Amino acid sequence: MNFVFQRLGLRLARFLSQPRSHYERFSVLSQAQLDDALRPGDLLLVEGNSRISTAIKYLTQSTWSHVCMFVGKGADGEGFVIEADLAEGVIRSPLGKYANCNTRICRPVNLTEPDRLATLQYALDREGLRYDTQNIVDLVRYLLPMPPVPTRYRRRLMELGSGDPTMAICSTLIAQAFQSVKYPIIPHEASANQSNSSGEYAAALLKPKHYSHFTPRDFDLSPYFEIVKPTIQGDFDYKKIQWVKPGSALRDSNDD
Repeated sequence: MNFVFQRLGLRLARFLSQPRSHYERFSVLSQAQLDDALRPGDLLLVEGNSRISTAIKYLTQSTWSHVCMFVGKGADGEGFVIEADLAEGVIRSPLGKYANCNTRICRPVNLTEPDRLATLQYALDREGLRYDTQNIVDLVRYLLPMPPVPTRYRRRLMELGSGDPTMAICSTLIAQAFQSVKYPIIPHEASANQSNSSGEYAAALLKPKHYSHFTPRDFDLSPYFEIVKPTIQGDFDYKKIQWVKPGSALRDSNDD
């Protein structure tokens, strides 16, 4: 049965990896700005341009369909990331791979240097693992349930990934890396706050969310990750922006 699911997943992977015919880039962030702003351990959220990206965005009701971790610059001076790619599994990819995509930088706040290095190493040690194609089957089951299932019950039918330790999907790889050093993403409250004899409320106990339940948008929503916007850092001055004059013959690049 696992073999059947794997074969089906691989077929779906080839189909779902195909890009859409039209993609609108809303960001004016240059590749140089992105490269300068990223620090090792930062996360890059990506609005992908493929069929699987559309499915994930629909499923999670989010702009972001993919997440990867910035590792640093290689010997050639080019930045690269570690990610779980649908077709190739866990790989290192050049940062320029996402030059034409809408992206967002998420930075873990106050992560210690030893834990930052450990988080990076955890992800790098998983290089070569296969992509969890069971996750693709689960997405299709959610979107096209057979027999028909009411929308409110579909999430209960879906398991994000098979849980096989030799496989990974993009968000679970990143979640496991941060959970390996006990850095919070979106933890659950295990117990309600209770007041002590002095009337003060004790801090709630938290428990981590299971790594297989994370999606790319969770890192955007997390209260423990800072959103970094390179375009407004430094000497940003909106007065210096040059706007197209009304009636100008210049066309919007998105009109093509």
